Amino acid sequence: MTVANSIRPSLRRPTGHRFAKYSLLLLAFALLWALSAWRLINHSARDRTYTAAASVPPRQVGLVLGCARQLANGRANAFFDNRILAAAQLYRAGKVRYLLVSGDKHGTGYDEPRDMKESLMAAGVPAERIYCDESGFTTRDSVLRARWIFGQTRLTIISQEFHNQRAIWLARQHGIDAIGFTAPEVASYGSFLTRCREVAARANLMLDVIGLRSTPKPTGQKLPIPP
Repeated sequence: MTVANSIRPSLRRPTGHRFAKYSLLLLAFALLWALSAWRLINHSARDRTYTAAASVPPRQVGLVLGCARQLANGRANAFFDNRILAAAQLYRAGKVRYLLVSGDKHGTGYDEPRDMKESLMAAGVPAERIYCDESGFTTRDSVLRARWIFGQTRLTIISQEFHNQRAIWLARQHGIDAIGFTAPEVASYGSFLTRCREVAARANLMLDVIGLRSTPKPTGQKLPIPP
């Protein structure tokens, strides 16, 4: 072995250094991807969200996006309560004729659509004006089923603003003329975690934009609103 060959291994960069370099590049790409997704979705929903019921253009149906009525610790979920208040306010203002409550149902003890319907009825919305979608497991499911199962191509989506923006973007990608009515925001530690999840959810949606994922059309019995 020559002297040059004997010292060459010591001049190579360690594997750990190379791993750190690639990790930083990957992190930078992920941050750029998430920022681009956030800005794209915000731009898509620009001038399509409303905070005052009086200014909302009337639509036949309002889509209320679901969440749990209670937190894991048993306390009331402010996201849920605020969406119910917003939906009832919009209905009383005559801006929607029907409300489609869409959320997750699994087992007998967890039923977001049922909880939303009961709360809306307690807020004065007639039962016959409320339709339940028990297969709204994700925001994507809720939006696509509103069109393909419930026959809606024009919607007012009701949730917190950041959630509305993502749902509006989804709706417009699938031929739905959507606007949003903003439920009051929630200022808490839980709200911060929810926003962190929102960043990830928006970045995930960009897989549709670049064609890495196709969205199958929901199937099942058609339930048009109104019947």
